[in-house]
Amino acid sequence: MKEKTEPHCEGIGRHSGVAMSASVSGVDAWFVREVLPMEAALIQFLHRNWRNQSDYADLCQDVYVRIYEAAQTQIPHPVKPLMFRIARNLMIDRIRRAQIVPIDAVADVEALSLATDEPGPERVLMARDGLRRVQAALDRLPPRSRDVLVMKQVDGLTRAEIAFHLGITEETVKWHLANGMAALADIFYGDADVRRTV
Repeated sequence: MKEKTEPHCEGIGRHSGVAMSASVSGVDAWFVREVLPMEAALIQFLHRNWRNQSDYADLCQDVYVRIYEAAQTQIPHPVKPLMFRIARNLMIDRIRRAQIVPIDAVADVEALSLATDEPGPERVLMARDGLRRVQAALDRLPPRSRDVLVMKQVDGLTRAEIAFHLGITEETVKWHLANGMAALADIFYGDADVRRTV
């Protein structure tokens, strides 16, 4: 088990332009009171979704800067979903930038089509068909199991967060997840007649 050596989001006041003096504005006070205490949750989110730990400090800083800038116009409430959405968008941006091929690095301009993010028409049709099948399969689940699966797999909530939102125990969430996944597996991998109806 790794020991936590130091915070990954240190120096927010120094690097992002967020004032940390004794005479803070309303936004500054809100930021210190509401956003900074969620650092552990942000690090946990990055740890689950981003492999390169050396990027955590930069990602945290970027998240903090964007939240602070947004709060200059209107203080977001609640801020936690915004924080995770910003972090997710920053990670997506980094992935996209990493896939960019410099124009002078390619001898044949037509070879650039290999590096595009846009799928061909066949892949679009296959993806749409796959999404349609998944939606149809989800619609066949009991409503509570469907809600739990969507909250876990699509929204990325923890079992504790799902339990809180739905007013049920974590054991019940675990049961719904297991039964929902088993039902989806039966729908997708069961007999051929079931698969054709989805």
